[in-house]
Amino acid sequence: MIHTGHLLLANYTISDNITAGEKIKKVWRAPGLCPYGHVPEPGNRSMPKITFLPSNIEIQVLEDENLLKAAMKAGVHVNASCGGAGVCNKCRIFVEDGHVEGERFEDGAWKACSTYPRSDITVRVPVESEMDRRALARPVARRAVSWLDARGQEMKWPLRPAVRKLRVILPEPTTEDSISDLGRIRREIGQGPLQGITLEVDSQVLFKLPGALRTDNWRVTASLMQAARPDARRLIKVEPGDQTGKHLAIAVDIGTTTVSAQLLDLNQNKVMGEVSDYNPQVSYGEDVISRMEFGKRPEGMKILQDKIVDCLNRLIDELCQGESLKEQGLGLITIAANTVMTHFLLGLDTRFLRAQPYVPVATEFPPVRASELGLKVPEHVRIFLAPCVASYVGGDIVAGVVGVGLNHHPELTLFIDIGTNGEIVLGNQDWMACAACSAGPAFEGGGIKYGMRATTGAIEVVHIHPETHEPMVLTIGGKKARGICGSGIISLLAGLFMAGVLDPQGKFRRDLSTPRVREGTDGWEYVVVEAKSTAIGQDIVFTEADVENLIRAKGAMFAGYLTLLESVGMGLEDLERIILAGNFGSYLDLNQAITIGLLPDIPRDRFFFAGNSSLIGARASAVSWPVIQEMQEVAQMMTHFDLSDNPRFMDHYVSCLFLPHTDTGLFPSVKALMDT
Repeated sequence: MIHTGHLLLANYTISDNITAGEKIKKVWRAPGLCPYGHVPEPGNRSMPKITFLPSNIEIQVLEDENLLKAAMKAGVHVNASCGGAGVCNKCRIFVEDGHVEGERFEDGAWKACSTYPRSDITVRVPVESEMDRRALARPVARRAVSWLDARGQEMKWPLRPAVRKLRVILPEPTTEDSISDLGRIRREIGQGPLQGITLEVDSQVLFKLPGALRTDNWRVTASLMQAARPDARRLIKVEPGDQTGKHLAIAVDIGTTTVSAQLLDLNQNKVMGEVSDYNPQVSYGEDVISRMEFGKRPEGMKILQDKIVDCLNRLIDELCQGESLKEQGLGLITIAANTVMTHFLLGLDTRFLRAQPYVPVATEFPPVRASELGLKVPEHVRIFLAPCVASYVGGDIVAGVVGVGLNHHPELTLFIDIGTNGEIVLGNQDWMACAACSAGPAFEGGGIKYGMRATTGAIEVVHIHPETHEPMVLTIGGKKARGICGSGIISLLAGLFMAGVLDPQGKFRRDLSTPRVREGTDGWEYVVVEAKSTAIGQDIVFTEADVENLIRAKGAMFAGYLTLLESVGMGLEDLERIILAGNFGSYLDLNQAITIGLLPDIPRDRFFFAGNSSLIGARASAVSWPVIQEMQEVAQMMTHFDLSDNPRFMDHYVSCLFLPHTDTGLFPSVKALMDT
């Protein structure tokens, strides 16, 4: 059914379509309109304008975004407790003008979670779903601007990979020129574009060299790797014919929770494919501390190493889709990982990383032959690992800093990677300071009663009505709720606090006239989604213990910012830019994160998100040898501050254990809203 103002553009009337016993009727589609739920091609996407009444708020959205998501983006409350799965039937709205396509109730209301704009439309939110007018004065929730978008173009690096393919045509041996095969290719390379370069040779090259030289009449392709000395190259492979057209690399980010990889065409500086998977080590501990404890067991370290190697082999196979691509094209692998993940990959002892003074085996790593670690790739392929700084500031952070180009800009920047082990870097092109804050797994759903990873069915956005305290919930994929992921947890905490359901100490108010706040088996709690609307058959609740875990986690991060700034004689007012790294930062709502005291309350236009900056850095190092050198320089220029025994950190941490902070003067925009 297609609605235009008060007209129904179909061969039916409302009574024809909806019988007295029916609550909702599925849409009838007119020719030429995209099917229900279909995502138009990117080039054909329109941006209808939606006007929400009675608040008179306008927003533009893609036509494949339903009206519930549009309302959430606009800051307009529509009751919806099932996450957009279509089972609670509470998200009722009326279309006053324009074309829509979706599902309809018998009284003429439309179901917001399954109704899509097909033109500019005017929507009236009925009083039972309408948000209090006073709350509409709050700033519209928004995310940070993409760092790459803000720059106007993708980061560019010189195309000079650490492994180069060189076509070589050799003269055939004669009685007058019977130099050895190795001497012959060494001579030709030295007389070409690499004249004056010292050539080192991998020993395994010798075993295949005679056949390679003679298979295609002395026409070969030599793979040359940058050696430690700038004036030296290492011959790592010789293959018959011209193979220079196939020159590939794989860039990898090994995270504590997720492993991501990209296949790169080094001739064109192009991403050919990207895959991700969960880190299988999670079975032996959600965090690095638990895994290091497991590593102390007999064969424990071997198991952890085998798990990550198996994961990398699966991802590489998926990217290359066959042995021939690996054999003929793959030249190098670049990996960015935190210090502990790097140790696990290499099979290095982590016992002394676990205890004070937290000493790693190494922070810089020579290129490693991938096959020696168990990767199923040609024996000449080397792994280049991003250097680390300290026990808990690793190569992922160094790669991320270089990937976003922080070391090329004069602005004072705070680079933040929020996770189980939150890392922060403060500085610019001239200097950098860094620290790690043990935030715990709360932001990834760990330690939260119904916490979960950001997968289908996870609650990702919540808004709380300021008077009825009813929730407006969206889930990933619009499926029935199974739990709450990191962004949803922050959204829920901020919403409950601003709606007055939680006090600054993180305790639920006992005097509210709502059945959603109740005393449960684990203490006082808020019912986010009732059992009948969930995929797990039980109420999804948010407990005071959950709130306490989150306050501790956000407190550790904010105390880290303050301590690091104080350590260099600066304050929050000196920050010119904040870059949020990691996928979590991409989905973080700035206003909500500031409301709970997770991020500094500074002008919002100073915030940027960089996505998976660690993978960006790994890709950059695969494409460009100078980037590998930059990473080493950046790691060396970072001054590490250990916060674990810092008395000022503990003072700040205690002060941060409130919403948003004991000193509300640090959060002027939040205080202003609380005072209205």
